[in-house]
Amino acid sequence: MPPSDPETTADQALAARLEALRRERDLSLDAAAALTGLSRATISRIERGETSPTANALGRLCNAYGLTMSRLLAAVETHAPRLLRGGEAARWRDPESGFVRALIAPPTEGYATELALGELPPGAEIRYELDRPRRDGYAPSGREQFFYVIEGELSLDIEAETYRLAPGDCLRHHGVDARRIGNPGASVARYLIINTTAI
Repeated sequence: MPPSDPETTADQALAARLEALRRERDLSLDAAAALTGLSRATISRIERGETSPTANALGRLCNAYGLTMSRLLAAVETHAPRLLRGGEAARWRDPESGFVRALIAPPTEGYATELALGELPPGAEIRYELDRPRRDGYAPSGREQFFYVIEGELSLDIEAETYRLAPGDCLRHHGVDARRIGNPGASVARYLIINTTAI
């Protein structure tokens, strides 16, 4: 039997976790569709692993289920080592924008802080349509988020403000999510994403 493709295996684990999260919350596909604004068919295809979710779709699902994308990706890991080597970091690629998110801190449910590395191609942007409220009982409380740019440029829309970040710049906010993250530069933007959530 040929060895499993790690990316395919990760996609399957993500699909299974998304289905489990919906069922844990006792949501039908129709109810999940109403909460997220995604179609019932789209959610079903994502959960069956027939299509890879875009960053927008994943953001809507995380918003509805009350968890961050980093915590979702951490939940699909099969183990939680104290030390995570660089080559072992779980990576997820948005099929729409080319955005890559790597969970670079050891994944675990027992810690409040998550650390991820984002890479966004030049000219690409991610839009998160999060107009629908989180379902009661599943909203993370006290979440803080930081963006620290390592290379390239980043543009973020948070509430009514647009922020443009260069290498060495750090933006922090809490209580809301960025609605748009874009790379207005000519090279790949590499940046740290730090989430802290009350546990």
